[in-house]
Amino acid sequence: MIRDRTPHYLRDMPTAHNYTQLSSLPEDVRQQVLDFIEFLMRRKLGGEHDGKRKTPVPGLAKGMVTVPDDFDAPLDDFKEYME
Repeated sequence: MIRDRTPHYLRDMPTAHNYTQLSSLPEDVRQQVLDFIEFLMRRKLGGEHDGKRKTPVPGLAKGMVTVPDDFDAPLDDFKEYME
């Protein structure tokens, strides 16, 4: 059995009290709270994605990674072990 770890003062808090607290916040903070609630609801319902699997785009990272010409050359740090 999973134990509910929510503190009793939050678990038993009436909905009207939550609404009053939310209403008293500045508009920008209220929007952050609502966005967070939406995030939690999506996570609870099965993840952040919208159900569609994104198709990888070939060549999207082209030019972002470079391999030096001497990549396969022996490292000076291992000279004594290679003798």
